[in-house]
Amino acid sequence: MADTKTRERPAAVTLTEAAEQRVADLMAKAPEDAIGVKLSTPRRGCSGLAYSVDYVSEEQGFDEKIETPGGIFYIDGASVLYLVGSVMDWVEDDFSAGFVFENPNAKGACGCGESFMV
Repeated sequence: MADTKTRERPAAVTLTEAAEQRVADLMAKAPEDAIGVKLSTPRRGCSGLAYSVDYVSEEQGFDEKIETPGGIFYIDGASVLYLVGSVMDWVEDDFSAGFVFENPNAKGACGCGESFMV
């Protein structure tokens, strides 16, 4: 009988320390019913898909769950295929602040950066 080992599957998205801190900041001021923060890719914009980060109040069966020091980060189950291998960062400068994604699956993006295509 062969000895089988299970290997932990890497998360679909890697969060930088800044992104993890932002998740912690969001969870610190989250609505009472929020259980975490969720990343999804709704159809939007001129290129087709957009990144959306929102509070989530209930866990869905196919969502990927990533435990971060500041709270649970979910990835929408229907969006995982568009996001595998991505890095999510939080960037702030004098004029703007927001999550930034390095997505190896994106084949292009619209000029304003609001949406992407795979």
